[in-house]
Amino acid sequence: MFYEVIPTEIFRTGGTVLTYSSPLSLKPGHIVLVPLGPRLVTGVVKKHVKSVDFPVKPISRLLHPLPLPTHLLKAANWLSNYYLAPLPTTVNLLIPAGLAARNAVPPHSTENTPPSTLKLPLIPLNSAQEKALRELMGGSGNTALLRGVTGSGKTNIYLKLAENALKAQKSTILLVPEIALTSQLVRIFEETFGDRVIVMHSNLTMVERRKAWLKIHSSASHPLIIIGPRSALLTPVHNLGQIIIDEAHENAYFQENTPRYSALRLASFIASQLKIPCLLGSATPNLVDYHLAHTHHSLVELSERAKSTAIDPKITIIDLKNRANFTKNRYFSNLLLENIQQNIENHHQTLIFHNRRGSAPLTLCENCGWQALCSNCYLPMTLHTDNYTLVCHLCGHEEKVPKSCPQCQTPGIIHKGFGTKLLESELARLFPNAKIARFDGDNKKGQDLAHLYTEVKSGVIDILIGTQTLARGLDLPHLASVGIIQADAGLALPDFSAEERTFELLTQVIGRVGRGHLDTAKVFVQTYQPDSPVIQTAIKTDFPTFADHLLKTRRRGQLPPFSYIAKLSVTYKTEKTALAKIRAAHSELSQIENLTVSPPQPAFHERVARGFTWQIILKSPSRATILAALEPFSTNKNFAITLDPPSLL
Repeated sequence: MFYEVIPTEIFRTGGTVLTYSSPLSLKPGHIVLVPLGPRLVTGVVKKHVKSVDFPVKPISRLLHPLPLPTHLLKAANWLSNYYLAPLPTTVNLLIPAGLAARNAVPPHSTENTPPSTLKLPLIPLNSAQEKALRELMGGSGNTALLRGVTGSGKTNIYLKLAENALKAQKSTILLVPEIALTSQLVRIFEETFGDRVIVMHSNLTMVERRKAWLKIHSSASHPLIIIGPRSALLTPVHNLGQIIIDEAHENAYFQENTPRYSALRLASFIASQLKIPCLLGSATPNLVDYHLAHTHHSLVELSERAKSTAIDPKITIIDLKNRANFTKNRYFSNLLLENIQQNIENHHQTLIFHNRRGSAPLTLCENCGWQALCSNCYLPMTLHTDNYTLVCHLCGHEEKVPKSCPQCQTPGIIHKGFGTKLLESELARLFPNAKIARFDGDNKKGQDLAHLYTEVKSGVIDILIGTQTLARGLDLPHLASVGIIQADAGLALPDFSAEERTFELLTQVIGRVGRGHLDTAKVFVQTYQPDSPVIQTAIKTDFPTFADHLLKTRRRGQLPPFSYIAKLSVTYKTEKTALAKIRAAHSELSQIENLTVSPPQPAFHERVARGFTWQIILKSPSRATILAALEPFSTNKNFAITLDPPSLL
């Protein structure tokens, strides 16, 4: 018998399938090991072929007795077509690493121990949550948006939906931006549903991840709840009943490397294929999703906090331009410092938010102007004073701080700007008896973060310092105040999503206080732009007004959701070649009707180890127009295509 197989590695430009022989009776979706040149690679059977008139190689081995669910094969094909990604790269997303190893699949792997029978606990809902649940269950479309203010109890609705699915013998996929930063939600689900919950995350070893994948694949008769990042969406779940995406505004749901895709769009596609609900949950939804939900009448809102004891925080705006507010310290206003001291005396916590890690983001020579740039990325390196090293936050390259300028040999090396590590050292000097903890990208993931969170929740920590790591949905019972060091820092970025991202972060971090644990809640917002509509709407947690403001701006600029955009970038060893290639592409694409093409421009991170990157931005009211225009570039390895990017940086 003959079969068309999709290898998980690109074997020729535009190639998608190869034909092999096998004495086995195989079905579409079976995972096999096939020869590809001198090597053996994994592949997925596409279909049976009656006969061939050319010599073929035999399939080496069947890797799992069960074929993948049909909806995953459709998803891989959809990803390939919708994002102009090679089919082998999208199929590769379906197969766990190490599956081809000998004994990777144990004997009788189709048999699975069912989860222990547990009496499902009562999940209480308040009247607002019950109303939202009824609206969600009564909706006509597959995808709905639940916009709930921070502390409104979205998690309870997720729990109730998962319970309903289990009663109907259906499984649930719950996507989270990052497991290490959503441990609280995971723990609630595990406490509620026990061993029916399977958690997928990056800290699992290859063997642990494969075991979880095999358990999911072999549980057709046992409904499960799978929790994980975007990759969990492509686990082989049988009898899938619903998809829930928490913190749906997060950029972590967009895969930046090939194949580039949005997990939100993929979830909607899978839901439509299976005719099951897909729920996007967020306090600050992506503007495109919000607009679509409004247009299709699939928006459900929770506008009140769940706890009756919840209070609105008292918000104080502090103008950074007025240095009279900063006579005691250059980073922390007098009012904020006084509040931190009061909190320490009252055994309450303070959260200090600044979305830049490290100690100083710029190291230079005050004599000749030399800058410390990464030798790989040619970007400014950040000083980390705890081990006195320079670190590139893009690639992780580290160097010792030079004692003198490498260019002019003078000792005048200075450091500019500030990050969370510098703030930590300043606070340690100002409050020597306080216990201080820092949450940012320099923390180790997994257990270390979980241990830190346990200490914070118990009240051991006096002052928390962090980046967006702390802005996500943590419930901190001892937190009394939030200090935002420079609220408008993100507005300076040259990107269409800068306002949206700034509003999201501010709203999320403000939402950490006033959740009903304490009778006090204060927020200190330090900013150079106190009158900015982004700052003003964020401090009022007024998403509808902000969305209206930004939709008007986007409409004028013909930006999403009023047009589709794509980024075409090219990287070559020399800037001359990169510029010549992108100019040629610009000339070709500018001839296409109904397509707006920006002038060639250097990428935000122009110079990397592979060379120089230049790009052009495409806009059109028709996504099909963009797809047709970019299709000829999709097979050129020097070009990178990003469709519907959440950011242009």
